[in-house]
This record gives sequence, structure tokens and C-alpha cells, in this order.
Amino acid sequence: MKVISVNVGQPRNIPWRGQMVRTSVYKTPVAGRVRVRKLNFDGDAQADLMAHGGEHRAVMVYQAESYQYWNGTLQRNDLVYGQFGENITVEGKGLADNEVCIGDRFRIGSAIFEVTQPRVTCWRVGISTGVPEMPALLVKHKRPGFYFRVIQEGDVGAGDVIEKIADGIEQMSVAEIDGLLYLKDHPEDKLQRALKIPALSEGWKTSFRNLLDAALQGVAKGNAGLSGPVESLAWTGFRPFVVQRTRMECEGVRSFELSAVDGSPMPAFLPGQHIAVRLHPAEDGAPLIRMYSLCGPQGASSLRIAVKREVNGPGGIYMHEQVREGHVLEISAPRGTFTLSEGKGPLVLLSAGVGITPLLSMLQYVASQGPGRELWWIHSCRNSAYEAFREEIRSLGMQLSAFHRVVVYSSPDDAELYGIDYDLKGHLDLQELQAMQLPIESECYLCGPPRYLQDIIPALKTIGFAGSNIKTELFGSGPEPVAGGGKAPHLPLENVGQGPFVTFSKSKISFRWHPRFGSLLEAAEACDVPVAWSCRMGVCHRCETGVIDGQVAYSPDPLDPPADGKVLLCCSVPLGPVDLDL
Repeated sequence: MKVISVNVGQPRNIPWRGQMVRTSVYKTPVAGRVRVRKLNFDGDAQADLMAHGGEHRAVMVYQAESYQYWNGTLQRNDLVYGQFGENITVEGKGLADNEVCIGDRFRIGSAIFEVTQPRVTCWRVGISTGVPEMPALLVKHKRPGFYFRVIQEGDVGAGDVIEKIADGIEQMSVAEIDGLLYLKDHPEDKLQRALKIPALSEGWKTSFRNLLDAALQGVAKGNAGLSGPVESLAWTGFRPFVVQRTRMECEGVRSFELSAVDGSPMPAFLPGQHIAVRLHPAEDGAPLIRMYSLCGPQGASSLRIAVKREVNGPGGIYMHEQVREGHVLEISAPRGTFTLSEGKGPLVLLSAGVGITPLLSMLQYVASQGPGRELWWIHSCRNSAYEAFREEIRSLGMQLSAFHRVVVYSSPDDAELYGIDYDLKGHLDLQELQAMQLPIESECYLCGPPRYLQDIIPALKTIGFAGSNIKTELFGSGPEPVAGGGKAPHLPLENVGQGPFVTFSKSKISFRWHPRFGSLLEAAEACDVPVAWSCRMGVCHRCETGVIDGQVAYSPDPLDPPADGKVLLCCSVPLGPVDLDL
């Protein structure tokens, strides 16, 4: 076993799909000996530190034998060392992905390394090799390559002998670990073995814990290791519900209580979840799909939503002006991941305007199931005329033994009394939050318009709240600029499609499909709808999105299909009208 080549590279901008992207996937062989440090080789750097780099992904390794394999499989002879993004190209028996095990340790030159995880599936290796399908091929052909962490810094050079000095616990190979996450089969016994390996990086352990939890719960479909816990839906598509009661809750906000037309029981839902409502304001036009948080208590005989009427909000206008008691609406099953955790520590619920609705269901749950839990209720609105569910919240607060209610009015009326009707005047800011002396170990849930979230999230972090304890939900009447100054979601600039309607429900846009998009991911990108992605080949599941209604076709087929009610945007196209929770 020996080193064939040491390769390094710096981030650079390259053209890709009509734009410039930054990557350091291109590595170039270097002569002589190179110092390897805890995070990389001298002269090397990673461009995307979310997917690459760090202690457990300091050094990428690939095998010369795999280069030979791909030259034959792809019928090429132009692949050069470093082209797969590796820092060390190696050769010799015992170094193949189906032979090297997580936790194995090697001495190379004067450095010592430990195998920590397989390569992360990434679209950039498709760029460097000129084969867009390469992220999927690496997994399917069980040749992903692997990462080292640096146990002892030292010097490494081409020609160095590779000496194995320790075996990893459980002796699970790189290829076996890679397939356990990305392929269809996730046997419980193998997941349990993988979780016993100390050297395995924490990110992979988290994925395997999610897979194991799903297996123990009997969830057979979807990949919880890549998408997170699989969401259980009471039904797919839309079902008819009748409006049993409607009521004005404050200026511009009306609530609707819904029950199933067929008299079936209400579906269970988690505090904070929402439903999609399909509206038909015009018989010959595209339906409107709108998302509304459930704001009634669990276990009730109906589902309650609250709808704000906006001047430029056709969904809200239709609901306020046209929908009455006895009207039948089409709704989805409860869905969404902005949900209250099972923790029992202090809780901070912050909302602005109609963002109050998902947090109201959380308050109802705590009042019912954990009345001794310390809870801070901090709500911002214009004045009492715009404070929805005011008396209901006061009543719920009286059921809690440690309830702190803070109401912020931006424009109180002259008749409203400070300290009685409201607690703060103006807009919530860092200074006021600091004065509240909130327990910084609290879980925080925020819901409101973009500007509210942009102001409050940094303030909470400044106070000392951990980012992992801050959960958010964006609420608004229409497309809003995305965080970081991005463009607001919009219809495609060349909106000339003749295919089925594609609806991005959260973004409140609907348009006809055009084959030029290639995939639903490309359609979302054409509309500036923010979507996470990595492989673009149905491997990593980062683009997995809820499908409210409709069917898609895949090309290529995903290595592990998503659960019912989910779709992988990167490799799918609509077979008919499709409504996405996006």
C-alpha cells in the first residue's frame, strides 16, 4: 500500500449552468513532501465548509484502482489524479472502499490518520469529471472514497508506504456504511453496529439514529437518515371539509372551524402544524393553494384555522368574502415540521401579527399537557384591535403556573393603558429582550413576517440563545424576499408552458410546466424559490419536499425513494397538476 499522489487546490469560481459557482473540487498533484495539519494539507482549502472540511473531513482519499475502474466503465482515458477531489490518491490491496473500515488507522510518512466516513455525495464531482450522474454512480458502484481525520500532523509525499496500525471497532467498511445510508436497505442490526463506532463522524451517527428510530417505529418508507424524521400524514391529496363556524378574531383576521364532510374523526396533529387549503375563486383559472396553521386545540371535534385578509392577498379576500358556514373546502392532512418538541424546559413563544396562529396551538398543548412548564408568551401587533385571540390567550395563561405574557403594541390607541392593555410600545428589539431576563436555555419558537425574524433571531443569539434552540416559521400574505437579500419568489420569466399546473404553495405561485426546466428543482430555481440541494441526482435527499397533491415521474430513479407524501425535486417532473409544500 502506498501513496501515488498528493493533491491540493484552492477555491475558485467556475461557470456552471449559466452562473458562476465557487468550488475547490479541482485538486492538482504537487511534488515533494507536504505538511498535513488538523484541517487540511498546506496549500489546500475547502470552499463549502458545510459539506466538506472540518476535523472529520480534513483529508479526502481515493484509490488509483477506482480511476482504472471508471476509465473502463465510462470508456475514457483522460481522468487524472485529483479529479475526484481527493487529497491523497492511494493504491494497494486493503485500501478499496469495500476493504477499508471506519475507525481504521494508518501511518503515512510522519502523520497518522483515522478513517471517519465515506465521501459526502456532492454535485461538484459531476462537474470535475464531466459526468453529472457521478454522485449517484459513486454510491451505486460502491466506490465513494473516504475521509481521514488527522490524529498526528506530519509530512506526506508521493511514494510513501501506507502502514495500517489499528483496526476500527465493528469492522464496517466504507462501502457498507455508505450503502447503509444512501441505498434502500437499512437493517436494524447494522444501524446498531454503526452507532457503536467511536470514529464515525457525528453527522453520520445522527443520520443512523434517525433511521434506527424510524425502523423501531415500523416506518418502512422514506429515508429518515437523509430527510430527518419521516412525517406521518393522515391522507395524501385533498379531502372535503365543511365550515362549521366562522368568527372575526380581530381586525382583518377571521377563524374557520372545519369538520369532515363524511363525519370521520379529526386527524391527529402536532402543535405548530398547518394544512393546505385548495380554493377555486375562478372556475376557469388555476386553483389557489394556501397554507394555514392549525390554531385550535388537539382532540377537538373540528380543525380551526385563522386567515388574514390582505389588500393584495386573493386567498384571504376569497376566504373572508365568499366562504361562509356550510361551505365545503378541500384541505390537506396536517403537515409541517415547525412543531413543539417533547422537552420540558422553559419555553419562549414569540410572534408578530397573524404569526400568532401556530404558537397558539403550542400554548394550548402546554396548558393541557404540561401546565407546570415555564412559558414566555411575547406577541407583537399594532394595538388591541389587531390582537387576535386576546381573551383566549389570557384564559390559557391562567392555567399555567409559570406564565409570562408580554404584549408589544407598535401604535397603541390613546385609550389603551400601558401596563394593563400592553407592556411595551414600539417594536421589540435587543434591549427589551435583554431586560426580560429570559432563561437562555429555553427553546424559542418564532413566527412572523421576514423583517420580524431578521430582527429577533440575531437579538436572541446576542443574548446567548443557542442557534439550535431557535425554531422559526415565516408568515406572510405573499412572496417575500428571502433571508440574505435574495429575490422574492416569482413566476418564471418565460412563463409560456402548456403542461400541467405546478404550484409552490408556500410561495403562492402557480404556473404551467415547460419541458425546458428538466426537473422540478430547475423550475423552483427559475422562480427563485429557495431549495436546498446537493447531488441533483436523487441520492442525498436534501431537496426532499412535501407533495400536497399530484404525481411525479423520476429520471433517474432515486437510490432510496422518499416516503409517501414527499418528492425529490432534483430528479422529478410532474405527471399532472402537482402542489408542492414549497
